[in-house]
Amino acid sequence: MSIIAQRMSSIKPSPTMAVTAKAAELKAQGIDVIGLGAGEPDFDTPDHIKEAGKAAIDAGKTKYTPTNGIPELRKAVVDKFQRENGLAYDMNQVHIGVGGKQVLFNAIMATVNPGDEVIIPAPYWVSYPDMVLIAEGTPVFVECTEEEEFKLSPEKLEAAITDNTKWLILNSPSNPTGAAYTAGDLQAVADVLLRHPHVWVMTDDMYEHLVYDGFEFKTLAQVEPRLFGRILTINGVSKAFAMTGWRMGYACGPLNLIKAMNNIQSQSASHTSSMTQAACVEALNGPMDFLAERNAVYKERRDLVVGMLGQAEGLNCLTPKGAFYVYPSIAGCIGKTSKGGRKIETDSDFVTALLEEEAVASVQGEAFGLSPHFRISYATSTDALIEACTRIQRFCSNLS
Repeated sequence: MSIIAQRMSSIKPSPTMAVTAKAAELKAQGIDVIGLGAGEPDFDTPDHIKEAGKAAIDAGKTKYTPTNGIPELRKAVVDKFQRENGLAYDMNQVHIGVGGKQVLFNAIMATVNPGDEVIIPAPYWVSYPDMVLIAEGTPVFVECTEEEEFKLSPEKLEAAITDNTKWLILNSPSNPTGAAYTAGDLQAVADVLLRHPHVWVMTDDMYEHLVYDGFEFKTLAQVEPRLFGRILTINGVSKAFAMTGWRMGYACGPLNLIKAMNNIQSQSASHTSSMTQAACVEALNGPMDFLAERNAVYKERRDLVVGMLGQAEGLNCLTPKGAFYVYPSIAGCIGKTSKGGRKIETDSDFVTALLEEEAVASVQGEAFGLSPHFRISYATSTDALIEACTRIQRFCSNLS
């Protein structure tokens, strides 16, 4: 009898983490790999936030905290939602997790029963389906094509809902595409959900502050208050504040749901680290002028990457409104053969050959549920992006 639980047969390691590990392995062999797989800012955590973390250590704030976070952090979250999103929550409606990933995991584990369905628009963040499978739920994928700007249409949402639907997960701006839902897009989704009162919604707003071209971010609970009582609004500090390693995500929602999520966490991670919580109070309450400065850099990088990939034979690349990813189509490359002799039949073949022949690490669209595409993160230096895109152009021109 195997020691490994049967549920693990359906769980895969994170493809994005696997690409990062492979790139690191090749670099250790002396190969000049440009890693565009990780969704991690190359900026450092702002100094005022780092200083708050150091001060917490020096002040001896290194002990256990409440499972749902220190009061100062929960108040900062409540204030953030009121100030930036017009959403009114009480402090007991706040859940603090060890990163946004754990917040999502806790919510799914606290609510999904065997057979419950969770609607996941594709392309999707790689972890959503596996979290649902761990909870013995059923992921229901809804394909959102390039022609639809990778966004869920109300018609497709309506068709996906059944009596077994428990949740819809909505991620805007999106990982992996950078697609962002306007207030009008969200209202169209909300109109469908209002007809189905048994369906709850997780809005993953992790990239809220990373938007471009004057795009105005809105979250679903803000657009349609009538859905407020069945929305879990999720956010965090990892991306906009360049705090991926600090590990703090947060959510607000109905009290009974938050209590259940806190119970899950009390028996797993207990709480995120005490010094991280102190730093995150400063992140949410402190100056945020650095966001505009960094977004200007991200926009320049986005425009560079979209422009250069648009000149690559066989690729088509939409211009995203947010996050720091592009999701080019490789439809024009399918059926060709690389200079090194690999037949390009899938996007996995494409990214494998690109890594082997040009030392550029990216992630295949298959990992995100929509092919034939691949994901590039432009959260790296401009020089590295120019060189990577030059290599991609060369790789595509050598296909025959």
